[in-house]
Amino acid sequence: MLWKARHRQLDLTRTGKIMGILNVTPDSFSDGGDFIAPDLAVTRAQTMIQEGAEIIDVGGESTRPGAEPVPAAVELARVLPVIAALRASSQVFISIDTMKPAVAAAAIAAGADIINDVSGFRDPAMRSLAATTSAGCIVMHMQGEPRTMQQHPRYDNVVAEVREFFAQRHQDLLAAGVTTEQIVFDPGIGFGKSLNHNRTLLQNLEKLIVAHRPLLLGVSRKSFLSAVIEAPSLSARAWPTVALTSYARTHQVRLLRVHEVKPNAEALRMTEAILQFSLSPENSAGTMPRPVI
Repeated sequence: MLWKARHRQLDLTRTGKIMGILNVTPDSFSDGGDFIAPDLAVTRAQTMIQEGAEIIDVGGESTRPGAEPVPAAVELARVLPVIAALRASSQVFISIDTMKPAVAAAAIAAGADIINDVSGFRDPAMRSLAATTSAGCIVMHMQGEPRTMQQHPRYDNVVAEVREFFAQRHQDLLAAGVTTEQIVFDPGIGFGKSLNHNRTLLQNLEKLIVAHRPLLLGVSRKSFLSAVIEAPSLSARAWPTVALTSYARTHQVRLLRVHEVKPNAEALRMTEAILQFSLSPENSAGTMPRPVI
């Protein structure tokens, strides 16, 4: 299970990867303004790399519910200095979190490897860019747009509809010249979904797989966690995120997008150690149950 991103690739066959979130915005829902200065952003990225992040996802436009779009020039001014500095100092995989082809193109020119498009590569220009640059593609499902997506989201069958979106976008990307090895899918938890939609998707992660491509899950600090555990504070969402990292890895997810890298990386590695032990030939006694992976 290889994920190709420009001139490199990530091998996800046996081990999952942690993607560290780096928001260089003033208004992101949980850390807006914390890393808006480029030097602070680069320092934060370096810390996440040391803690186990193999991908850094840089975003210059908030996609929280109700967020207003920002001009491309503003987004570029926020992300390009960070990407350039990070590329000069590290070989980490860099993802640009944007819906704008012009921003993605400039980010790739500055050193980014991956396009993380929350609009799911609906724009043909974004698909063309991925084809010409060989960038990795994160195709996320979102109903509506960030400004309005949480206003009464509705589905007849959320699992079937998200999977059908993935299947259609997979065909669209192939038709544009993107290879299947460049593609990863993200169900977009919290993007145009109710609490029950989110829970249903999490209960059926394996059913979302299309063309044997990896799944990415981004649930870090999201508000539905507070609703589930009945704890309203933002800080209370950290450990439920870790729990879902472990759960997701046992249900085919190979990529986890998180804010707190260290505890999630440790949970991922512990889960994989158990999975690999239970599948090893040496464990012929069957002392641990065989998981579905």
